[in-house]
Amino acid sequence: MNPFEMVVLIVLIVTIGRVFSGRFGNREQRRLAKMGVLPAQDNGENQRLQAEVARLNERIRVLERLATDPAKRLSDEIESLKND
Repeated sequence: MNPFEMVVLIVLIVTIGRVFSGRFGNREQRRLAKMGVLPAQDNGENQRLQAEVARLNERIRVLERLATDPAKRLSDEIESLKND
């Protein structure tokens, strides 16, 4: 098989794959829409989860800061929290 035939064969395979992917992908989306399963929307649950993820990310940042601070500074911060 010469290089030209190989290139044509690869292009043909990719094209056929995209056609099948487009057909069956759209069919699956239509089937889900008929069943009442819609793509995720911004509802109350999503917003609550996003707020929780943001809160957890903030806690991770604080823990990373504490873990990477020098020992003296960490000790001072712990002592100041004990005194409050």
